[in-house]
Amino acid sequence: MQKNKLLLWSLTVALSGFLFGLDVAVISGAEQKIQELWQLSNALHGFAIASALYGTVVGAIFGGMIADKLGRKRTLFWIGLFFLVSSLGSALAQDVYVFILFRIIGGFCIGASSVASPLYISEIAPPKKRGLLVALFQFNIVFGILTAYVSNYFFQTGAENDWRWMLGIVAIPSLLFTLLTLFISESPRWLILHRNDTAKAKEVLNDIDSETAEQTLQAIIQSKHTTGKQKSTPLFSKQYRWPVLLAFLLAFFNQASGINAIIYYAPRVFEMSGLGKSAALLSSTGIGVVNLVFTMIGLSLIDRFGRKLLMYIGSIGYIISLSLIAYAFFNNQFEGMTIFVFLFIASHAVGQGAVIWVFISEIFPNEVRANGQSFGCFTHWIFAAIIANIFPIIAGAFGGGPIFLFFSLMMVLQLLYVRLMMPETKGVSLEDMETRVIH
Repeated sequence: MQKNKLLLWSLTVALSGFLFGLDVAVISGAEQKIQELWQLSNALHGFAIASALYGTVVGAIFGGMIADKLGRKRTLFWIGLFFLVSSLGSALAQDVYVFILFRIIGGFCIGASSVASPLYISEIAPPKKRGLLVALFQFNIVFGILTAYVSNYFFQTGAENDWRWMLGIVAIPSLLFTLLTLFISESPRWLILHRNDTAKAKEVLNDIDSETAEQTLQAIIQSKHTTGKQKSTPLFSKQYRWPVLLAFLLAFFNQASGINAIIYYAPRVFEMSGLGKSAALLSSTGIGVVNLVFTMIGLSLIDRFGRKLLMYIGSIGYIISLSLIAYAFFNNQFEGMTIFVFLFIASHAVGQGAVIWVFISEIFPNEVRANGQSFGCFTHWIFAAIIANIFPIIAGAFGGGPIFLFFSLMMVLQLLYVRLMMPETKGVSLEDMETRVIH
């Protein structure tokens, strides 16, 4: 029963990742129709499509503070509710500026969920299962992306308003998630650190695992007493410079791979390589399938072999696939383009996709974990917004070759980061992380 509760709560919270993935990817099927409908320039179109990502930046900045103030559970409830508002507003928008407003709200929810959800799961999960349970968030992201691509394919009817159905479908799981958050318990670490409610925290820990509840409770209390006098120490201080640097670089490289350029503009990328519109949408659905399958592989390996091995595999796969894509564009030879993109997605799913939310959620000490998670997510989303905004401009001006070559070179630097800087965090308790791993 206890294991069932841990899994149920983790799955419930990870569903915010499904909303995240669904909301991120549905726009790929609608973006060209939106540009035609409102006669948008490439610059305004890029901003309209990337507007959700600018919202994620704000959500990431404030997500940690909100999660600390309201608690993880209430924060997740409000995220679900605003996802619902955003999806309906975007689908019903009558001009580009109203559309942008509601997409920004949805982006705020994505940014906040990327902070609150991994944070919550990492705080309830035992060390030996933390990688798998936190990575359920990523699994739900890619399941949401796949669902979006399949949904877009079937909603592509040629009707004037088919794009509205593509965006509006997000309202259904948003409502479901909002209701399900009412049935999860609060994070025991938040209860102790922010409400000093030891009794309630122990009750939650007993629900998770009665055999280790007392030991975990004492470790959290000891951590609070040890760091209590340092609570005023800001995140950006000498004391936390190493985890801050690790989180920044991992999040930066995640987006420097070009993953969001592919997710947001997949049909456009395939059309640039000569595929027809319908075939491009179908190939985009293939991206979702590959992403899901290889994310499942990453989840099965992350607690067995650790975070670094997955990052090695992903980095090498990135370099090979992105180099092949760049070569294809430079030489106008696109015969293997679909395979190259699928290899890129597989590399991301096994590596960065499986690791990023786990690693950032576990490397910061208890007293600054929410703010550290916010910083890592902010870094991720600000670069995501920039790349998604400028991709259609650069691709339109120079073609795909230079931009994919740039992404490939960035992944060489990521490989060096993994080799020279990244610590292994597998199996280490959150309270021991600072002394045993992060220096």
